[in-house]
Amino acid sequence: MKKTALKKDVTPLVRKAQAVKTDTVVEVRSYARKIWLAGLGAYAKAGKEGLDYVKELIKAGEGVEKDGKKVIDKELKAANSQIDAAKDEVAEAKGKVEVQLDKLEKLFDVRVASALNRIGIPSRHDVDTLSAKLDKLTALVERAARKP
Repeated sequence: MKKTALKKDVTPLVRKAQAVKTDTVVEVRSYARKIWLAGLGAYAKAGKEGLDYVKELIKAGEGVEKDGKKVIDKELKAANSQIDAAKDEVAEAKGKVEVQLDKLEKLFDVRVASALNRIGIPSRHDVDTLSAKLDKLTALVERAARKP
């Protein structure tokens, strides 16, 4: 799997999550403006109609605030859920890519070792084996040189 293919698979999910987040922010701003306007309207009418109307507006404002929080919480949970799903998909794809890269690396190592062996360059194993034999021969020669 190529990196660009992974990017193409994940990019729409990330864009969708960002769009949901942007829509939620726009709704929050809209609700905040409405609450502000309701407050201004209440202030203007309070001077004219009295304390009872202010109490009624406070009660209505509390209801709007409660409903607004519910909508925001719902949208935020939906956005977070989509982001988490996208993260999971990215993690899964990353794991698959890492496995494929490991396989490719091992295959490359085998092919390079084979090519080096064909042109007569010994492998590390060959050098280690030869080195061990040389150590044994050196020890035998040293023992033989010490004997009268």
